[in-house]
Amino acid sequence: MFGKRGQIRKSSQCNFPKKNRRGQVTIFIIIAIAVVAVGIMVFIFYPQIQTTLGAQEQNPQSFIQTCIEDEITNAVNKLSLQGGSINPGSYLLYQDNKVEYLCYTNEYYRPCTVQEPALTSHIETEIETDINDEIKACFNSMKSSYERQGFSVDLREGDKIIQLLPKRILATFNYSMTLTKGTDVQRYDSFVVMMDNNLYELSAIANNIVEWETAYGDAEISTYMTLYHDLKVEKNLVESGTKIYIITDRNTGDKFQFASRGQVWPAGYLK
Repeated sequence: MFGKRGQIRKSSQCNFPKKNRRGQVTIFIIIAIAVVAVGIMVFIFYPQIQTTLGAQEQNPQSFIQTCIEDEITNAVNKLSLQGGSINPGSYLLYQDNKVEYLCYTNEYYRPCTVQEPALTSHIETEIETDINDEIKACFNSMKSSYERQGFSVDLREGDKIIQLLPKRILATFNYSMTLTKGTDVQRYDSFVVMMDNNLYELSAIANNIVEWETAYGDAEISTYMTLYHDLKVEKNLVESGTKIYIITDRNTGDKFQFASRGQVWPAGYLK
């Protein structure tokens, strides 16, 4: 009797693992079928998925923003160290930078004369001129990118507008572009690149300093730092009576510098 019970228990211990193994095999078969099915679906629909993702990654507005913003930054950095011009006409070499005179006279005793009456507009034009080739290259690159994706592209060049605004630079490109693929038609009438930058404010301070230079032959820089705590304004007297004004944003490190020469006294003259 004990032997039979032992046999029954032994039989029970052998049967349960067989059932478990059968269940596991069934689960593995189901998983394998599911994996194969998913693989087939991905293989069939991958081109459509790839095209959709590619169109999202190559959004025209994002493409132009990414392509051009570095060029604008480079132009701004260069002209900010050179008094607002990419290729200064009248300048003094200061710390390896051609710093343009925004106010100048070559006569003794006389105040300087303003060299760039519309400084903000001048800077906007300088940026546009400096990046003009890069603008064309970016739009041509975008056109080629969409053509590789199977789109028919109609791209027409328009005017370009660079604006210095409070705390930002706005670049508007009135290019029109039509993308066509089958029945899908997308049209874009302009592209906008916006960047955080306070060149507008820095150039406004420079303009105000120039006004003081033309009127009094000098500017009191401590006044600006009292009024604008985020600014650092320096005045360095260099050769031939020339002063280099350096306006720096303490928060961002952005700076604008320019030269001025006026109210110069001859050597040995006592005021």
